[in-house]
Amino acid sequence: MLVMTGHAKKLSDLGIVIPNRLGINRVLQSLPPSYKNFVMNYNMQNMNKEFPELFGMLKAAEIEIKKEHQVLMVNKTTSFKKQGKSKGKFKKGGKKAATPPMKPKNGPKPDAECYYCKEKGHGSDAAADPRPSSAALLAVVVANQAAGVAMVISNRGVPVLTTATPPPPAPTAPPAAPSHAPSWDYNAMYQNAPSYGSAFPAYGGDWVMDSGASSHVTGSSGVNLVTGKWIFRHKLHPDGTLARYKARWVVRGFTQQPGIDYGETFSPVVKPATIRVVLSIATANSWPIHQMDVKNAFLHGELAETVYCQQPSGFIDSAHPTHVCRLNKSLYGLKQAPRTWFVRFTTFLHTLGFVTSKCDTSLFIFRRGSEVAYLLLYVDDIILTANTSTLLSSTIASLNREFSMTDLGDIHHFLGINVHRNAHGLFLSQQQYALEILDRAGLLNCHPVSTPVDTTSKVSLTAGTPFENPSLYRSLAGALQYLTLTRPDLTYAVQQVCLFMHAPTDAHFQLIKRILRYIRGTSHFGLQLHRHSTHDLVAYSDADWAGCPDTRKSTSGFGVFLGNNLVSWSSKRQNTVSRSSAEAEYRAVANCVAESCWLRMLLVELHRPPTRATVVYCDNISAVYLSSNPVQHQRTKHVEIDLHFVCDKVALGEARVLHVPTGSQYADIFTKGLPSSIFEDFRSSLNVTSSAVQTAGGC
Repeated sequence: MLVMTGHAKKLSDLGIVIPNRLGINRVLQSLPPSYKNFVMNYNMQNMNKEFPELFGMLKAAEIEIKKEHQVLMVNKTTSFKKQGKSKGKFKKGGKKAATPPMKPKNGPKPDAECYYCKEKGHGSDAAADPRPSSAALLAVVVANQAAGVAMVISNRGVPVLTTATPPPPAPTAPPAAPSHAPSWDYNAMYQNAPSYGSAFPAYGGDWVMDSGASSHVTGSSGVNLVTGKWIFRHKLHPDGTLARYKARWVVRGFTQQPGIDYGETFSPVVKPATIRVVLSIATANSWPIHQMDVKNAFLHGELAETVYCQQPSGFIDSAHPTHVCRLNKSLYGLKQAPRTWFVRFTTFLHTLGFVTSKCDTSLFIFRRGSEVAYLLLYVDDIILTANTSTLLSSTIASLNREFSMTDLGDIHHFLGINVHRNAHGLFLSQQQYALEILDRAGLLNCHPVSTPVDTTSKVSLTAGTPFENPSLYRSLAGALQYLTLTRPDLTYAVQQVCLFMHAPTDAHFQLIKRILRYIRGTSHFGLQLHRHSTHDLVAYSDADWAGCPDTRKSTSGFGVFLGNNLVSWSSKRQNTVSRSSAEAEYRAVANCVAESCWLRMLLVELHRPPTRATVVYCDNISAVYLSSNPVQHQRTKHVEIDLHFVCDKVALGEARVLHVPTGSQYADIFTKGLPSSIFEDFRSSLNVTSSAVQTAGGC
């Protein structure tokens, strides 16, 4: 590389400046095969480096290649082959069979054309490669230019002589230095070289130093030094197409030590029910809903602890190679990075007049006179809605001034959920995600079924033989859990398969395949949020008494509607065994009332208080009587806590427990498998419909 740099300088002195990209490409082409991964990453990231910068990156890559070579040599010298065994194959008679000779490769076709000489009858492997090395090629170019012979390089890297032309006259004055001249000073490297933007986060490499993220200090053996690595990945559009290439230097958080360079790490995210409530209110009032994204959110966090990190590989300060970085701000990979970002963002929102919700700490509420705005935060993804366009625009402008933001406009794709406005309101779906799950399981072309759960029997914990790929089972079960964000009809089926993740069997995997076959026929289904004018809550509660064949524990399920919109639902195995169906149903009612009380407090904070008590429908008459008449006897004494809780809420006028016939108990879909006709009816009542057909709601 140094020889090629010298030849390029000579050409520059002769008045012929080789473009930087051409010179870099020649260097990359001349690298040995061991640098294949480095060249691939360089081209994928479209890095536009100068020669000194590339030299530093190659030195770092050379060190890594040597380490890999040493590991390969160790593995190569360690042999576990048994001695004294013959390598040949044996026939039944005991004689060693001769190894058949390898078949000769077919030669090139008679009309095949050589890649280099363009003659027919032989391939490129039979002809000598006429391409000189990159260094030799530049040497030839320098010699011919000095002699007045013009030369161009063909697309195959072969020099081609052209008509002799005199070289252009040498410039009388040296060209002006570029505005962003490369420098090996560490500060200047980040502040003056915009070409680093494709390698470092935040599009501009000035983040690491200009933002005060780190500063150089002399290395010390008495501190914990956090290491790091480069991460390359693809940024995709919502439809799965490539958006851009990304490269980011991240630190290895597992090298941190608790109590020394990190403390608290917890960072909250917004609850799915909160998202649905806010979207329902915004849809009912026809408010604009904007979606925003924070660029490199974790780089905004300010560290309270003292953290030392090694210099990024390939960008080591040549003047201070032994120095380390003392981090003043957070970097990706730090254990406390999510928490520091959340604290930083929350503090700024408070200066704008937003208040953190007590029901959900990732919900921020603004109220000034008649102006109202809601902001939802999920790590670095933001949903912002307001009742006036002026308030919405001013909030977006304030966020852009403080952080590097991307305003994605009207909400359309949030956390993998497609949001589509239609004549009825908002339609939430995860069709693309559902198809990805099917593809991962190899069931993209399977035959669909009408229900996700078989109604004939329930699978035991020990049924079947151990599944050969438990990781696949757990991966699919976790993916299905996320799919229930917009598919409440899958909740019970997914809850059942998640019970066996610690020791899955073949019988349990058949349950997952049944769910996937149901998804195959309903991948275009989603949750419809209707426009409504009421903010009252209606809930349905149910329990499957002693449904577990192993423990005889019951399954509780509920669904809570805000107006006509289903905003919260659950299917969960009860913690204790119930001695009667009334006890199981009453525990389910208690869970449903607890969720309803939380939603009521949330609506009060959103300045949309309910106008009447939450109606909880239950199909067990004994449980309904217990909620209004707290009769104490031997069969209910051990559920006294749940009994007092529900009765207190009924006495305060916050809840009413009423009886509903089993045929209208929509919560049955969360506790047991149902026949296809009943299942489809209840599914429609939950507003789970096709993207082309929407119902009027179930309340």
